[in-house]
Amino acid sequence: MTIKAILFDKDGTLVDFHKTWMPPCWMAARFFADGDEALARHLLEVGGYDFATERMGSGSVLAAGNNEEIVDLWLEQAAEKKPNRAALLAEVERIFVEECVKHAEPVTDLAVLIDRLHAMDVRVGVATMDSERGAHVSLESFGVRDRFDFVVGYDSGHGSKPGPGMVLGFAKHMDLDPSEIMVVGDNLHDIDMGRSAGAGMVVGVLTGTSLVEDLAPHADHVLASIADLPQLLN
Repeated sequence: MTIKAILFDKDGTLVDFHKTWMPPCWMAARFFADGDEALARHLLEVGGYDFATERMGSGSVLAAGNNEEIVDLWLEQAAEKKPNRAALLAEVERIFVEECVKHAEPVTDLAVLIDRLHAMDVRVGVATMDSERGAHVSLESFGVRDRFDFVVGYDSGHGSKPGPGMVLGFAKHMDLDPSEIMVVGDNLHDIDMGRSAGAGMVVGVLTGTSLVEDLAPHADHVLASIADLPQLLN
């Protein structure tokens, strides 16, 4: 098969999940809990964080869900703290966007990697369960927004993972068949999204919340990070 484009997940794929997202998750949980540290820890736990291993669970709401799903889960635990859902959603998104930029740590030099992929005639896009605004802000902070042909979030109108909409939207935008697209992500919902859309290849990476045993039975390949993609393509 010929891979002509790659659709990347963002968090845990382009950036190291735990280094990038744990500070914003703590801040959002503490905001939601009105400073109640025990409640903030509980919100992180129900969201998927394991304090014993200091890892976010693969496929958990905080690892794989969108902002609305996170807010709704937390409202089930402490609605009396923050009863205004719309205001809460707006503030949680603000925290995530601003704090992720402060703490974001790319897994490799993204500009160098994307330029290598372009030199191989491979175009690139991003499909994230973060908001579209959050995706644009992140890519702009790394100085690589203009290198991506397609950037969508859960709120961009293509549906959510693991549905096929984001991949099909990328294929249409690039005038490609889904079989010419590789999907790369750190969670099973990325892998399942690629499968459901008929992507030519689905690749898991270990820079997010999943372990090799989580991804290997489902992905075509599992890589240490996206830095290994040029070698895989060759």
